[in-house]
Amino acid sequence: MAKTSTTSQGLRTAIERSGYYPALVAEAVEAAVGGEPVRSYLVHQETTFDQNEVRRHVTVLVLTANRFIVSHTDEQAADSTSPTPYATTSTESVKLGRISSIVVSRVVANPESYTPGTLPREIVLTIGWGAVSRIDLEPAACGDPDCDADHGYTGSSTADDLSLRVSEAGDGPETVRQALAFAQALSEATADLH
Repeated sequence: MAKTSTTSQGLRTAIERSGYYPALVAEAVEAAVGGEPVRSYLVHQETTFDQNEVRRHVTVLVLTANRFIVSHTDEQAADSTSPTPYATTSTESVKLGRISSIVVSRVVANPESYTPGTLPREIVLTIGWGAVSRIDLEPAACGDPDCDADHGYTGSSTADDLSLRVSEAGDGPETVRQALAFAQALSEATADLH
């Protein structure tokens, strides 16, 4: 791991490189981090198309010795609430001990000839800390095809506070590497607590 000042400067550089309102994003992230040393980070910009508009979104993930910090910044077009375009920035600070799950889903090409260390084509990083849960329900049924009784519902509840998809084609290989490094650093930091 790089020295703390180098890691903090790398975070600032990555925010500036994203080109997405860097002064606004950096101020929000730096205020949330405070004086804590940055252990690892990930800056991910996503562009989406909404009807005739292009919308940008940036997510910044920061790991400190005690906390996991998530920052989201979105831009909005002028609307009935604002005559000019605007951006919203939010930060959330989560104590590392609250993180309950870290899921890294990897997509690799040609798995039959996979070589360890080869970069996945894409990853999905899902982190849960109990703030948001997703419930998937479906009608319960029995094995009798002629049964028309109400068997209630069955389903599952999944912690789904943050889900971030990074791909080599869309984000570049360095962002995929950084996402994997961040996921590993977060896993190691939370493993020390449990």
